[in-house]
Amino acid sequence: MPIRPDPLAYPPRGMSREEAARDIGVGTSKFDQLVADGGKPKRIDGRVIWNRFALDAAFGCN
Repeated sequence: MPIRPDPLAYPPRGMSREEAARDIGVGTSKFDQLVADGGKPKRIDGRVIWNRFALDAAFGCN
């Protein structure tokens, strides 16, 4: 049976630090520097989650 692509596949709204850095095209060290300039993640059950839409706005993609 062939594997079919997920018709509902889309980028996640919440991302880990590593995923968020990759999403904007920088390494985690540079991402940390950018965050120091003012960016806040959400905390969910001890996990740190970055909102994709907030990252887009901070990066000037709105």
